[in-house]
Amino acid sequence: MIPRYPSVAAEVTKLFAERGAAMVEVPVLQPADPFLDIAGEDLRRRIFLTESETGASLCLRPEFTIPVCLDHIAAQAGTPRRYAYLGEVFRQRREGGNEFFQAGIEDLGDPQTAAADARSVADAHELLCRALPGRALAVTLGDQSVFEAVLAALGLPRGWRMRLARAFGSHQMLEAALADLADPPRNGGLPAEVAALAADADMEGLSAHIAGGMEEAGLPASAGRTPADIARRLIEKAQLRSVRLSEEAFSALKAFLAIEAPLSDATAALADFAAEAGLSLGPALEIFAARAAAIAEHGLAGEAISYDAAFGRPLDYYTGLVFEIAARDGDGSPEPAHDRPLAGGGRYDRLLTLLGAEAPIPGVGFSVWLDRVEALREDAR
Repeated sequence: MIPRYPSVAAEVTKLFAERGAAMVEVPVLQPADPFLDIAGEDLRRRIFLTESETGASLCLRPEFTIPVCLDHIAAQAGTPRRYAYLGEVFRQRREGGNEFFQAGIEDLGDPQTAAADARSVADAHELLCRALPGRALAVTLGDQSVFEAVLAALGLPRGWRMRLARAFGSHQMLEAALADLADPPRNGGLPAEVAALAADADMEGLSAHIAGGMEEAGLPASAGRTPADIARRLIEKAQLRSVRLSEEAFSALKAFLAIEAPLSDATAALADFAAEAGLSLGPALEIFAARAAAIAEHGLAGEAISYDAAFGRPLDYYTGLVFEIAARDGDGSPEPAHDRPLAGGGRYDRLLTLLGAEAPIPGVGFSVWLDRVEALREDAR
């Protein structure tokens, strides 16, 4: 495939070669299930779906991370290994067009988490510096694992930790989850018997009740979700409704989400927060500190990168570092990094196992939106 932006592509492929990242090509048509099951609600709503001749669900490639990881698993390749890509992706309802080019690096199997994270941020930053010489950049960094460590330290049950973790990266979803946590909704109009069985976590009794209702309505058990699936979800919702976080713990969570600081000050800010709230963030804070130091070793000053405790990215497979890079506006002030970012990435240590790898393989990577880069290059001419 001939890139639409040859001048940018030349800079991209040169950097990939310098970084020892092997170019890889993956098919435009991909199995849809991994994206539907793993990628997250934001991407699911924007995928172009189709079917094969045998009826298998397929989609036009909406991103590269999952296809590159699937190819790595199929090839049974060794690690550590760095893959680079440059090609077209397809998403519905995207400002600027449904078809666009991305380039990036996926770094698989490096056990040195902090070093690999820092390298990903530095490579994305360097790529943009070469493609946009003289353009000031704003880097925003978040951390899924620190967020989850705070939730665990506050004693939230697993159901609430999972809901909040899924909401991380979506301001709207996170605000809705926090509102429910502060003031849990009632049973949502469930029949009294169903509500009682769900509140008692009576899985067997609730499944039997639902199965009976489906039979009376003439619905086969194979139609959509099974009675057991429905019962499990109702019990989970009842358990979520039964939790009301103490004012002290809720205030601590809000205080954490309000933390914004230059990366050079962020480790101290997190340590101060944990001490004041009486929480232990354990290994998550240690990795955060090691990553900040490793980023500084790449020559990226901590003051030039901002840490935002509430910042995430709307892909469900991230497990640690998340970051985006945007251009600063004309007067030198940074634009919000989540507003039309030029590059974005993060760590996804569970993804390859979910995709079928026999053993855990850590991963981190980034993508650059080449159409947005080219638009800024045109503005500068």
